[in-house]
Amino acid sequence: MEAAKFYLGEKQQHICRVFAQEGLYGAGIAYTITAAASVRAILRSNCYHQGGHNAPCQYEDSFYMLVFGVVEILLSQIPDFHSIGWLSIIAAAMSFSYAFIGSGLGFLKVIENGTIEGSITGVPASSNLEKLWLAFEALADIAFAYPYTLIVLEIQDTLESPPPENQTMKAASLKAIVITTFVYLCCGCFGYAAFGDSTPGNLLTGFGFYEPYWLVDLGNACIVLHLVGAYQVFSQPVFGTAERWFAHRFPHSGFLKNCISFRIPLFGTFKLNPFRAVFRTAYVVSTTVIAMAFPYFNSVLGVLGALNFWPLAVYFPVEMTFSCLCFLVTVVGFVGSLAELIGASLDEKSM
Repeated sequence: MEAAKFYLGEKQQHICRVFAQEGLYGAGIAYTITAAASVRAILRSNCYHQGGHNAPCQYEDSFYMLVFGVVEILLSQIPDFHSIGWLSIIAAAMSFSYAFIGSGLGFLKVIENGTIEGSITGVPASSNLEKLWLAFEALADIAFAYPYTLIVLEIQDTLESPPPENQTMKAASLKAIVITTFVYLCCGCFGYAAFGDSTPGNLLTGFGFYEPYWLVDLGNACIVLHLVGAYQVFSQPVFGTAERWFAHRFPHSGFLKNCISFRIPLFGTFKLNPFRAVFRTAYVVSTTVIAMAFPYFNSVLGVLGALNFWPLAVYFPVEMTFSCLCFLVTVVGFVGSLAELIGASLDEKSM
C-alpha cells in the first residue's frame, strides 16, 4: 500500500487497498470451495474403485467446507507472515506435486486414447451468446491463475537485504511466472487433449480419471494440504491490516493488547490475543459461509480473477500502455463469470 501511495498518491492508495483486501478475501472463499471438492473427490474415488464407475457415489460439499473452516480457524491464530514460512514451503511442495500428477495422468490418457481429443474451436455451446459467456469466463479463470500480485509486496517486506529487496523479488517473480505458466499449460493442454469437450473444470476432482485411484487420491490430498497453507498466506495481510487499524484507532484497549498465555503439550507456551481470536475466527466463518452458499468452482474463480486482474496485476503495480486491454479482460471476464455463476445457481434451485 505504501508503494501505491508513493507512486500514485493517497487517493489511489485507498482504492488499491479496497481491491487488495477484496482479492485476498475472495481467495479464501475460492480455496474453501476447492479444498472441499478435493476431499469429496477422494471419497468418490475410493467409492468408484470399490463399486464400479456407475456406483451412486455422491457426497455433499458443505460438511467438508465446515471441517476446512475449523482447521483454518486454528491455524489463523499464527501471529504473522514471519511465522508461517514452514507452512508456505509445505504448500509450495504440495502445489508442484498435484500439478505434475494431473499433467502426468493427462499425458498417459492421451497415449492410451491414441489420439488428441478436442478441437481448435473449443467446447460447443447451445447459442453464440452462451459461447461468448464461456469464453469470457475462461479469460477470467486465466486471470485468477496468477494471484501472487495480491501478496507480492507483503512478501517483499519479509526479505532481508543485501541484496536489495526489489531485486530479489524481481528475480523471484520472473522465475515464478515462467514455472507457473509452464505447469498450467501442461495441465490445461494435456487435459484437453485427453478429454476434449468433456474435460472437467478440475482434472483431479471432475473425474476424468478413475485409475490409478490411489494416485488420484494422492493428488487431491496434495491440493487440500496446499490450500490449507495458501489460505493462511493470503489471509495474513488482511489480518495484519485490520489489527493495525484497530490498534491505531483504539491504542489503549486491553482487548487489543492483552494476551492469555497457556501451555500446549509438545509446542510450549502459546499467547492468545482476544481480539485476534475473535476477528480471525469471524473472518474464517464468513468465508466458509459464502463458499457454502456459492459452491461453483470455475464461476467463483472467474468472478474473483476478473475483479482483480486489471487493478492489481496491471494498473496499480505499473501503469502500462496495455492497461486498457487488460481492463477489457477484467470487464468481459467478470460479466461472463457472473452469468455462469447466476446460471449455475438457478439450475441448482430448479432441480
